[in-house]
Amino acid sequence: MWTTFSWALLRTTCLLVAASCLACASGLSEASPANDLLQRYEFEAPKLGTLFRITLFAADPAAAELAAAAAFARVDELNGILSDYDENSELSRLSAQSRHGAPSGPTPVSGELFTVLECAQSIALQTGGAFDVTVGPMTQLWRRAVRQERMPPAAELAAAVEAVGHTKIVLHPVSREITLSAPRMRLDLGGIAKGYILDEANAVLVSHGITRALIDAGGDLLASGPPPGLLAWRVEVDTGQAESRIAMPLVRAGLATSGDTYQFAMIDGERFSHIVDPRTGKGLRGSPAASVRAASAMVADAWASALCVLEPNDCIPLVDATPGVEARYLKGAQLQTSAGFVVDQ
Repeated sequence: MWTTFSWALLRTTCLLVAASCLACASGLSEASPANDLLQRYEFEAPKLGTLFRITLFAADPAAAELAAAAAFARVDELNGILSDYDENSELSRLSAQSRHGAPSGPTPVSGELFTVLECAQSIALQTGGAFDVTVGPMTQLWRRAVRQERMPPAAELAAAVEAVGHTKIVLHPVSREITLSAPRMRLDLGGIAKGYILDEANAVLVSHGITRALIDAGGDLLASGPPPGLLAWRVEVDTGQAESRIAMPLVRAGLATSGDTYQFAMIDGERFSHIVDPRTGKGLRGSPAASVRAASAMVADAWASALCVLEPNDCIPLVDATPGVEARYLKGAQLQTSAGFVVDQ
């Protein structure tokens, strides 16, 4: 089971506003006789070290319960594939191919794992390596550093740096195989897997006929169709920093926020984030936070992590040059927002 260390847990409140009030405030109203047949149902379960909440609209409780149970089962199934904490997961078995000092040969993987790694490599290229799932050797050292409240030994950190680099993963799309081309590599999908799991959980809901739902996984959100009578869900996200609370409409999109509000370590009087910079192997400093909206929760999740690693002046220009991605970046007094990241006034 993943622990909460892997995720930036954020206080997120999902608010359903009465159709008449929201129509007056934002014009987000939708009328349909079929909406009268749908009722709101809420389900929650501890998953991936956090609390998964599913709010959905269905015609009857039996349909709602069946869909939610199937979505939660899919979450558990994907945890068994993508967890880097479970030594028996498919991801851990892949990493073990190079653990004993030799690069791996091409290794067949499941469609789910290949999909996540393919997306991860694409975003690694787009962000110049700021997002990098090969960071596992560094995160292992950093988790220990957090427990012991002291920096990793320089020699161990240097060895980890040698095993990290997104160019050291080779994807073979035709055969659906993965090659780890350096010794002692370890993959960590902590910045992307939860988003993919949200996408897949929603796909299960849709397969059960549920097309109006909001899934909240410890601060990462995915919305499908809006509540009856509305054009969007209204969500609030709070990273814990001054003036960081935002409310915004969300529909058919994912929203992820990454930062160190609830996960950080104090070492030698200095605050370090749980997010590791793949260039140095150290936790980030300065408490950067980023919220990203994208059509896919997986893409939003990865970009939110990447923006925290990037230099502040590079974040929004890079987002503006990337179709389908919108973001809000905050570090200290520096607040930057891409043009398409619309929040409620």
